Amino acid sequence: MKKLFLASIVLLGFQSVSAQLTVPKENFTHRDTLQGGLRPERTCFDVQRYDLNIKVNPTEKTIIGYNDIAFKVVENTNKIQIDLFENMQIDSIVFNNKKLNYKRDEIAVFITFNESLKVGSQEKIRFYYSGKPIIAKRAPWDGGFVFNQDSKGKPWIGVAVQGTGASLWYPVKDSQSDEPDLGATIKVAVPNGLMNVSNGRLLGSENLKNGYTRWDWEVKNPINTYDITLNIADYAHIHDNHKGLDLDYYVLRENEEKARKHFEEVKPMMDCFQSKFGKYPFAEDGYKLVETPYLGMEHQSAVAYGNQYLKGYLGNDLSGTGIGMLFDFIIIHESGHEWFGNSITSKDIADMWIHEGFTQYSEIVFTECQFGYDKAMKYAYGLGDNISNDQPIIGHYGVNKEGSGDMYPKGALLINTIRHIVNDDEKWWKMLLKYSETYRHQIIDTKTVIDFFNQESGINLTSVFNQYLRYTTIPRLEFRSSGTKDQFEFAWITEEPNFEMPIDIIFKKKKIRLMATNKWQKLPFEMKYVSQIEVLKDKFYVKSGL
Repeated sequence: MKKLFLASIVLLGFQSVSAQLTVPKENFTHRDTLQGGLRPERTCFDVQRYDLNIKVNPTEKTIIGYNDIAFKVVENTNKIQIDLFENMQIDSIVFNNKKLNYKRDEIAVFITFNESLKVGSQEKIRFYYSGKPIIAKRAPWDGGFVFNQDSKGKPWIGVAVQGTGASLWYPVKDSQSDEPDLGATIKVAVPNGLMNVSNGRLLGSENLKNGYTRWDWEVKNPINTYDITLNIADYAHIHDNHKGLDLDYYVLRENEEKARKHFEEVKPMMDCFQSKFGKYPFAEDGYKLVETPYLGMEHQSAVAYGNQYLKGYLGNDLSGTGIGMLFDFIIIHESGHEWFGNSITSKDIADMWIHEGFTQYSEIVFTECQFGYDKAMKYAYGLGDNISNDQPIIGHYGVNKEGSGDMYPKGALLINTIRHIVNDDEKWWKMLLKYSETYRHQIIDTKTVIDFFNQESGINLTSVFNQYLRYTTIPRLEFRSSGTKDQFEFAWITEEPNFEMPIDIIFKKKKIRLMATNKWQKLPFEMKYVSQIEVLKDKFYVKSGL
């Protein structure tokens, strides 16, 4: 990752010099714009449904089949863009029983219709394809398939493509800006003796009399295209129900008893999240944990689980406080995505902090539900050690480019900071619940988030969001002598102009709120030394000139 080189001078008694944003300019390719851009061939139609029907050969590591793509025309057109990775073969594309002409341009497939499709019309194409999908080297951090085996040598297969793109393994409009409004079916044929688990509800299975059995799943809700998944193994199925919500777990047979005990954590998690974020967003499709040969992924209603039945993150505490060892990170984090990322989705992956920041914050929320406020704040503060401040959290729009990985901990601490700016927990929890419910099953952007919290809090938080999301430095609270004995001044030092943010400090065991801005102001009390002040950095993600 490219680094930000920062120059600043911080001296007591002198105004700090503001750092300049010097993140090197990135060069993007034609392929990046094809995958990330919204040209007319993409915006002219709205996907209504995907019906995927494929066969997976574990020995040859191949896929063959088709995707029926139903869509509504929103602008008159005779050409649309569907995406499929270059290494995958197009066998044919059929519309009204006739093959269509198409042109491949790297990842993009530009499909031409013989006549113009009219606004408002409902259309469907069948896209036949085949090939060997890319195999991930280190899933889920790079996109692709994982072909593994269980302890008995049986195939154990999964796929994770967030960021890389769903078109790695099936033809799709590969943009977060458009989800199939009417859901999807995922039908996957696998060798007899194995099972496929995908999103939604199991419709049934059929022995195809050719050594393969097809497993049919249906999703009734809109779904991110990178969330559509398959999981192939000799699975054991555990069914449970919690307060009317179906809970289903698909695990390797050798882990069945272990899973029954370990996955009990799902129930208090659901109680916590539903109380804070609202009803589970995909009750019609149920909730599943599916054991995978990689660490985890937020596949909607079929959450990928590979944390080896350990507490923490593969047995480690990301916060460094010990508190992270009180829960299974993957269960909590990936399930939090059902609300933030799956239900509420960012239009462009440049705004993926909307997924990851709120979801990492859900870990803090769960900690507070289970273990109390103090432990939650300790956990939150510990997450700060994972922040690099190397690049802005917001990435580049229109080129399939995420921002810095700081979107996880820094995004979470931004939200925690806003909670303490609001300074009214009853109001805060109502706001967070309203945010989740207002944008349930919607696709939004950063401006929408900022506007919402400005409106609901009654505070102009724009400069706060901008400083944390668009720059690599965090607000620094500076103090200097005012020239009068025992009197000091304070001000924020930030890149964002006209920055305003209240901050709580402790002076002589008393909590005092300073209404700090970029302009120097006198402290409302006298003191001999700056070290007499404690800035509440466990509640506000800031630095201070102490």
